[in-house]
Amino acid sequence: MEIKGELTLRKRQVLIFFVLLGLSQAGPESVQYSVAEETEVGSFVANLARDLGLGVEELSSRETRVVSDDNEKHLHLDLLTGDLLLNKKLDREELCGSTEPCVLHFQMVLENPLQFFRAELYVKDVNDHSPTFLDKQILIKISESTITGTTFLLESAQDLDVGTNSLQNYTISPNSHFYIKIRSDGKIYPELVLDRELDHEEEPELTLTLTALDGGSPPRSGTTLVLIKVLDINDNAPEFAQSLYEVHVLEDTPVGSWIITIFANDLDAGNYGKISYTFLYASEDIRKTFEINPISGEVHLRSCLDFEVIQFYTISIQATDGGGLSEECTLLVKVIDINDNPPEVTISSFTKSIPENASETLVALFSVRDQDSGDNGRMVCSIQDELPFFLKPTFKNFFTLVSEKALDRETRSEYNITITVSDLGTPRLQTQHTITVTVSDVNDNAPAFSQTTYTLRVRENNSPALHIGTVSATDRDAGANAQVTYSLLPPRDPQLPLASLVSINADNGQLFALRSLDYEALQAFEVRVGAADRGSPALSSQALVRVLVLDDNDNAPFVLYPLQNGSAPCTELVPRAAEAGYLVTKVVAVDGDSGQNAWLSFQLLKATEPGLFGVWAHNGEVRTARLLSERDAVRHRLLVLVKDNGEPPLSASVTLHVLLVDGFSQPYLPLPDVAAAEARADPLTVYLVIALASVSSLFLCSALAFVAVRLCRRSGAASGGGCAVPEGHFPGHLVDVSGAGTLSQSYQYEVCLTGGTGTSEFKFLKPIIPSLPVPATGRHTGENENFRNSFGFNIQ
Repeated sequence: MEIKGELTLRKRQVLIFFVLLGLSQAGPESVQYSVAEETEVGSFVANLARDLGLGVEELSSRETRVVSDDNEKHLHLDLLTGDLLLNKKLDREELCGSTEPCVLHFQMVLENPLQFFRAELYVKDVNDHSPTFLDKQILIKISESTITGTTFLLESAQDLDVGTNSLQNYTISPNSHFYIKIRSDGKIYPELVLDRELDHEEEPELTLTLTALDGGSPPRSGTTLVLIKVLDINDNAPEFAQSLYEVHVLEDTPVGSWIITIFANDLDAGNYGKISYTFLYASEDIRKTFEINPISGEVHLRSCLDFEVIQFYTISIQATDGGGLSEECTLLVKVIDINDNPPEVTISSFTKSIPENASETLVALFSVRDQDSGDNGRMVCSIQDELPFFLKPTFKNFFTLVSEKALDRETRSEYNITITVSDLGTPRLQTQHTITVTVSDVNDNAPAFSQTTYTLRVRENNSPALHIGTVSATDRDAGANAQVTYSLLPPRDPQLPLASLVSINADNGQLFALRSLDYEALQAFEVRVGAADRGSPALSSQALVRVLVLDDNDNAPFVLYPLQNGSAPCTELVPRAAEAGYLVTKVVAVDGDSGQNAWLSFQLLKATEPGLFGVWAHNGEVRTARLLSERDAVRHRLLVLVKDNGEPPLSASVTLHVLLVDGFSQPYLPLPDVAAAEARADPLTVYLVIALASVSSLFLCSALAFVAVRLCRRSGAASGGGCAVPEGHFPGHLVDVSGAGTLSQSYQYEVCLTGGTGTSEFKFLKPIIPSLPVPATGRHTGENENFRNSFGFNIQ
């Protein structure tokens, strides 16, 4: 189909080139043919291929057509044989009337290359009409005083045939008074000649038969009766003022309009002076078109005039007096043409679709005609100015419509071309013929994405094959040239496992996540998407897609300190002398999520003694809520909840063990089961424990004394007085409490009593590395803080 379309395009382009060559070959002389009227349809007229000097194959390949001037298909060209055949029966009288010779003009149009031949078809007459009289009876009044040799004009017969087949002779039935004399002035008219005088008293009326004969073989005839009334003497015939009357009448004159008044004068008086007017030798066309008042001689229009059918009428008018004498004159009615026929447009060939990249292509071949005459029949042809097409005159009234440049279907895919043909009459008449030309598409536009960069967001832990977004590209072409196919292009990062992350629907550009994504592993990645059309050759473009993985609250808080690993829990020591707000310990936790999903808050869920301890919600610091008293229990168990700010929130819990101490002996008193074990232990172990306890007690007493002195100095400085310390009595608190309730040097006291071994291990006064400086910030999940707390130290 594409090859055939290209061949057709080349043929159209070659046709333009050979237009001028065809004009030069169309000589001034015409080819002439003849055919008898009433010949059967399909009858052979001539062999057009032989006459034109062309082969039969050439007639078909060049798309030869026969175009008549009157747009009637009288002839048919057989492209297989080259014969010119009759397409319909021809009636010479209908085609040409009385005009002789009867010639039909037509052209032979050959395309590829364009060439014209003029031709004429002569329609020969056959004797297919008999002479006829319009009146069945002719009345003639003749005075008895009429001398012999007087002639009387008779109504002539009408014969539509021409030449030898037309009317040739008249005869009259045998009688003793009259004979027929033939008068010819281009037409044959019968005259009745008086051969012997009439006698009204002897024979007042005569009835004769007038016969009209044509020259056909065999001849045809027609008859009418001639009634002769013999009148008394009337010696004055009517006289017209002039023998020829001429009048001009517009063809659009309304029916019934007055045309002219004919007047004749008779010097006789009485009945012999009364004149009646009649049409003489009037054809059927005249009688249908005009009428005359027999009394007044006024001529009126009986039916519409048509200049294109008859341009003038010659009417013989007879004036007859009451005595039977008559005289004749001629009325010449000339029909004036008006502009009443709009131009006609006939399309000979038409190309409905042309490719958008083709330049100067033949679109249509057409001819124009106007049946009016003069300026009314002269025409101008045009199309709209803004269209990329132009008209080129070729031969006679033929025009070609040609595209002037390559078109752009994406700018305009269809053109409605209105061919306007206007005559130069007044008022001007015009005819418009609209043809629609479509512009076929070629692949000259690449697909275009709606965005150069797309940003898609998908929440982690998505289900596989989840639709995460759509890219869209459009192509301004049509058909297969506009069908877009999407694909994933190789990523810029060769380490990105693109094939396992996303896929794209090749038809609609929908992107799908192939597997569940993890924000903590991959926060974002980029994908290049290509869009290609299905043209030949295919055109393509590409766009960048950024996929952002949104965090989901899928990680619960993790407690770094104190560790909850199932080993022996560590106990936090709090001196009973601690003031309200004393920092007991700090719960350190982290969250693997980000944003508000990683914002942690702390809450004390359960405590052995509610109201004694409190947890700061934002930093996890566990502090005393009030002063301690002797009535408070020694051991306390705190359950702290760590919760993130996700939706829904996730949490973790941690258990803290707190031991209230006055000194360092009380916490290490053996538990009931431990004491029983020690009673059964080896005495040497008991001695060792007692010795170690004595040494430790001595050291503690020294430390407590030092602390007591410091406290007294501080309290004395605050109150403006001193503080007396009784001898042999130490304050109940163990450490130096500053304004913040913390030690200047951090120490951790662990008392771990292990049962079941028969011996007890005693860890005492184990100093820790100096406290690390901590920035004073409100964030409880800072990286530095998490790093320091990850060592398991009690950071003050």
